[in-house]
Amino acid sequence: MLADFEIKKLAVEKGMIDPFDEKSAGKVISFGLSSYGYDYRIADEFLVPEPEFKGTLDPKNVPENLFSPIKTKILEIRPNSFILAKSYEYFRIPRNILGISFGKSTLARSGIFVNVTPLEPEWEGYLTISIANLSPYPVKLYAFEGIAQLVFYRAENICKTSYKDKKGKYQAQKKITVSKVK
Repeated sequence: MLADFEIKKLAVEKGMIDPFDEKSAGKVISFGLSSYGYDYRIADEFLVPEPEFKGTLDPKNVPENLFSPIKTKILEIRPNSFILAKSYEYFRIPRNILGISFGKSTLARSGIFVNVTPLEPEWEGYLTISIANLSPYPVKLYAFEGIAQLVFYRAENICKTSYKDKKGKYQAQKKITVSKVK
């Protein structure tokens, strides 16, 4: 697991996290560098499912009319619903590093569950973040504040095939990307 000084060095010298902040300031849900990770933020761009949609959600073929794009600084997630969001930070993962994301306890205590798949070696882009409200109440999310923490691991050996090598379908994504199958 990488320590704070190693994460900072990779962020500054290799552009692993852009923009990179050492710590948040003021009364916000924390973001920035921590002892063994980096608390990343959500941007002000969201995809919100249409409540009137009555079809079946098929991850292999997401209907175009399922989501509405919303740009806002504060978003309320309906009870027992989910949204897709975009990270504020852009990530460039080195070939010998793997990133694992964990939700923040401040949000989990309000029923928010955050899911992001691992950041594989040589993956780059903005994260598409699935955020579920498991509570029976609407819950507010704040753009440009912390949503989850990434913990980075250094491999002892360089991987044979990186995400970039296999031309992964979510490589270098610039916007919120719904699930797709090649």
